[in-house]
Amino acid sequence: MKIAMIGQKGIPSRFGGIETHVTELSTRLVRYGHDVTAYSRTWYSDKKMKRFNGIALQFVPTIRSKHLDAITHTLFSTLHACFILRPDVIHYHGVGPSLLAWVARLFRPQAVVISTFHCIDRHHAKWGPLARLALRLGEKASVKFAHATIAVSKTLRNYASLNYDKPVQYIPNGITPVRMPVNETVLRGFGLQPFQYIAMVSRLVPHKGAHTLIEAWKKVNKEKPELFAGKKLAIVGGSAFTDAYVKRLHAMASGDDSIVFTGYQTGDALKALFAGASFVAHPSTSEGLPIAILEAMSYGKAVVASDIAENMEVISEYGVPFPANDVDALKTKLIELTKDPMQAASIGHQARTFVEQNYHWDDIAGETSELYNEYVALRDGVLAI
Repeated sequence: MKIAMIGQKGIPSRFGGIETHVTELSTRLVRYGHDVTAYSRTWYSDKKMKRFNGIALQFVPTIRSKHLDAITHTLFSTLHACFILRPDVIHYHGVGPSLLAWVARLFRPQAVVISTFHCIDRHHAKWGPLARLALRLGEKASVKFAHATIAVSKTLRNYASLNYDKPVQYIPNGITPVRMPVNETVLRGFGLQPFQYIAMVSRLVPHKGAHTLIEAWKKVNKEKPELFAGKKLAIVGGSAFTDAYVKRLHAMASGDDSIVFTGYQTGDALKALFAGASFVAHPSTSEGLPIAILEAMSYGKAVVASDIAENMEVISEYGVPFPANDVDALKTKLIELTKDPMQAASIGHQARTFVEQNYHWDDIAGETSELYNEYVALRDGVLAI
């Protein structure tokens, strides 16, 4: 089966949950015998790369700006898929790209159109009124024009099906189980020591809440200087058309050597940063189903996360929730886990078992492949509609 993936910035993933999702999903779909093409942007992926893990990379033009990058790339990707690639399945990732699902239905009626609802993007603070309207329309298009809609969390599934009156299938994000020793050499390159830092791994955008974590970190160091002596906060990530916000974060951390900004990291460096952390913080206010939390848990790390519904699906029993946007509550949790590393280790061990049993990419790819097969069979008249 020929499959086109549209909406991601590119593959392999360098940052971004959707990019990780598409990379992991597509890698496994290729193993199942599918012919997968992932549309990519030249500023994100290496334009010299033709294939990755058997996935074909197709580059099309884009206008690289906050408001035009995604929609122009989606338009050119869709047109290329409809008139040149001609796949059996066109799979949109994100409600913004899904705004153009009708184009695929119009110009490639033979294709099965799938949309994955990754998050309620219009809730993100970086968007203005017009962008939020477009994203609301993208939500509707994700359900109305796609033959099938996938939601990566139960919260999103309930939201989409109730608001747009159509069944939505739940297929979550996932993890690849890991067992690896701490790489002290890599950590030293960031000025970090094993189990002497708390990590946050995220794009640096307002709704991920890095500013909340920095405020809480400054408070714990002021109130408990002996407990946090020698400890550091590692913020792993970078700008996503949010340079002003990143500048604000650096200003908040100015003069504090205990706060380390590593920038975006991938591969062995990212693995080392996860593996060497005491625990992980994720103070976001809007999510789909955060891969960063799942990955942290797969490394056996306790995760302190805001109590929004999407996070609670994962951490309610095997994590440490706190009220979203509550700096003092986050401060208290940071102190509790730092005081009791055995508790953190116990929570992390249970978390690892939980995600390995419930969020494995192999299972997720299998469910997605079955969905493709079902709708292609309907298209071909093999099954009764």
